[in-house]
Amino acid sequence: MTRAEWWEFASAGTRTGMLAIVRRDGSPAVTPVWFLLNEGPDGDELIFTTVTESLKGRTLRRDPRFSLCVDDQRPPYSYVQFTASAQLHQDPAETLEWATRIGARYMGAENAEAFGKRNAVPEESLVRAKITKVVGRAGIAD
Repeated sequence: MTRAEWWEFASAGTRTGMLAIVRRDGSPAVTPVWFLLNEGPDGDELIFTTVTESLKGRTLRRDPRFSLCVDDQRPPYSYVQFTASAQLHQDPAETLEWATRIGARYMGAENAEAFGKRNAVPEESLVRAKITKVVGRAGIAD
């Protein structure tokens, strides 16, 4: 996929990303996340929120590297896999802005503000992750 193709694919509808991280003991963990793509000042980035003291939050603080896979489970099947490096941010205004935008994507415009306020709390972190690699395949079963 070209950049335009994977950007459109990963941003379409309410596709959930499957976040892969590595626990302290070396074992893998995968968890779903709602996310947005952003053209950041230092390149393309993935943006999502997490509870700061959750497994995701603690793991990303310890080791910021992760993979995120987004797929279409309908024939002919397609996917995009991102490799990225995360930074956790605690700015309430920034978290509110992005949580509201994430809420609009996944919960609808009518619920975006409530979702944003629910997630822009001191216990929550905004994750901004610089994308370092993208692998995308469309029409796998064609």
